[in-house]
Amino acid sequence: MKYQTKKKALLLLADGTIFYGKAVGDKDGTAFGEVCFNTGMTGYQEIFTDPSYFGQLMVTTNAHIGNYGTNKEEVESDSIKISGLICKNFSYDYSRADADMSLKDFMDKDNLFAISDVDTRALVNYIRDHGAMNAVMTTDVDNLDSLKEQLAKVPSMAGLELSSKVSTKEPYFYGDEKATYKIAALDIGIKKNILRNLSQRDAYIKVFPYNASFEEMSAWNPDAYFISNGPGDPEPLTDAIAAAKKMIASNKPLFGICLGHQVLALANGVSTYKMHNGHRGINHPVMNLKTGKGEITSQNHGFAVSREDTEANTDLEITHVHLNDKTVAGMKMKGKNVFSVQYHPEASPGPHDASYLFDDFFEMIKNTQN
Repeated sequence: MKYQTKKKALLLLADGTIFYGKAVGDKDGTAFGEVCFNTGMTGYQEIFTDPSYFGQLMVTTNAHIGNYGTNKEEVESDSIKISGLICKNFSYDYSRADADMSLKDFMDKDNLFAISDVDTRALVNYIRDHGAMNAVMTTDVDNLDSLKEQLAKVPSMAGLELSSKVSTKEPYFYGDEKATYKIAALDIGIKKNILRNLSQRDAYIKVFPYNASFEEMSAWNPDAYFISNGPGDPEPLTDAIAAAKKMIASNKPLFGICLGHQVLALANGVSTYKMHNGHRGINHPVMNLKTGKGEITSQNHGFAVSREDTEANTDLEITHVHLNDKTVAGMKMKGKNVFSVQYHPEASPGPHDASYLFDDFFEMIKNTQN
């Protein structure tokens, strides 16, 4: 499908900076959110449907987006979760045997507004220097004053609770009910591929809403607990933090990923903070301090765990460190089967460097049952 006439569009940042582009398709649109970027060369469909990106305007650094279409199996949730897409070149046509739809048609199902022809290299450099901030993308290019007023009212991601927007409303089951292990998962923005990885290792999972109590989860008598990834600031998740404290006290194996990692830190009295521009990509280098080996990881987070607080906590041990900025990429509790990582072992965008973490989790479960 070709669009001969592209509508003018722009991206207005909270500090007043403007980047110009063209609307994807032939519709007018406006979208607000925190602008951030992902450096992945592939995986745009997984990125757009990842609940961790809820409320964000996504800048893709790869020059071409849409060129391999979409596939209904390659989703991380039941709908697109980003608020808007900003790219350089948008491909309306696609060429891949496994594709069942163009990206444009896929986006239209969820009314996702996108703009292209943006100088994304300049935009990403700007975000790197000035940090992730709120922005508005729109075809309403002649009403800057009104847009600035509306943008000023958009809340900052710091202090924003978003898990309630993406979590399941009711508990549900995933996997084979005859599986060997039962895992209770707290859904604060869970990705489907996490459930696939747990299920593939002979687990039956009961997924609970973001505000479920430990008592609700433990009533199912699971063999282990899991706290998922998700969007927003971890500090407002008081119910999840309270549940995590009781999961720890239960002495059953507990694994946290990304936002779940931050919730576990807060449950141990360790603070978290909003990063300058976050880690979002599929080639982030992490050092495993136990093995001395480097891992290429998929990451997506705008908040991090305080390294100073973690090192000062006698109950915690740092197990993984991000090699670019030395932030905490993994930790474990001493004397307990509790551990977490700040990256996505289920993503496997090429390398499977981090998939062993799921195996470690199940080894813990087996050992506690013997």
